[in-house]
Amino acid sequence: MKRRRLVTLLAALSMLVVGALVPVTVAQAAAACGTPYNNSAVYTGGMTASYNNRNWTAKWWTQGEAPSTGGTGVWQDNGACDGGSGGGGGSTCNYPNWVAGQFYAVGAIVRYTNGQYYQATHENPGYDPTISTWFWSPYNCSGGGGGGGGGGGSFVVSEGQFNQMFPGRNGFYTYAGLTDAMRKFPAFSTSGSDTVKKQEAAAFLANVSHETGGLVYIDEINQANWPHYCDWSQSYGCPAGQSAYHGRGPIQLSWNFNYYAAGNALGVDLLNNPNLVATNSSISWQTGLWYWMTGTGGAGTTSHNAMVNGQGFGTTIRAINSIECNGANPAQVQSRVTKYTQFADILGVPTGGNLYC
Repeated sequence: MKRRRLVTLLAALSMLVVGALVPVTVAQAAAACGTPYNNSAVYTGGMTASYNNRNWTAKWWTQGEAPSTGGTGVWQDNGACDGGSGGGGGSTCNYPNWVAGQFYAVGAIVRYTNGQYYQATHENPGYDPTISTWFWSPYNCSGGGGGGGGGGGSFVVSEGQFNQMFPGRNGFYTYAGLTDAMRKFPAFSTSGSDTVKKQEAAAFLANVSHETGGLVYIDEINQANWPHYCDWSQSYGCPAGQSAYHGRGPIQLSWNFNYYAAGNALGVDLLNNPNLVATNSSISWQTGLWYWMTGTGGAGTTSHNAMVNGQGFGTTIRAINSIECNGANPAQVQSRVTKYTQFADILGVPTGGNLYC
């Protein structure tokens, strides 16, 4: 009786050992990676993409939110894959076809019917790239992008320099979040000479530092102001609440109409979900870059154009907060200029002229 029980036990143990080996072998065989994620493309529920050597499936409509298990939760992680996209890389020419009548934000890249690629230099409602040359410029897609493209993959500010600029920053404002957001605006800090590229990066980060206390604050500090940023005269109102549109993010996005406009440009419903600017690092950085690339304020030009066209740092202050430029807030202006000078020095470039507004 004891002998039979011993044989039975040995047989069972043998099966367990053999069975334990099978899953290990299977787990080592990763799935093949699918089509690399394209930050300019629109994904709807069920569409797939590979990113960071993993396959992903979109649960619902999304655009501009790189696959991850965080953020809005739109992406489902399907596991590791072989031959992946290397962090969103893949073919630089994997851009969507141009669609007449579809809204395009600044920096969007499309493949036209003639097989050529074009990049939006101004936001537009799907104008024909070959006719509306004011809104589009040719994009060289053969070797990593030309014509000012390719943002995010080779930022002129290294992660070490970024950390040097913001030694006490909030962990929410990640370098990875910034470089991911830059894929949405490939003309940022990639236009002009190497000096101009670094000057623009320094100017943007200097203004951001001023707005957030050195990338420390995410939400506007003075909560007494929060109810003031709702303009009920807008047809869409303030669906998230009277106090939901206070300043958030690197350039402190404020007012319901700015959340509405930024959300439309970025393909994210910020009007109904304004807190995404305070909970998703990439989206938060995207709102800052959105205003930098499109907002004119009292300057009559964007901050991006001011730096690229040689109008100087002072013009960016006027584009972001022209109230400081009326002579009543010299300390605020000086704070921005001091940071810009410091950051330009870290990047090893001169500040250029017209520092003050």
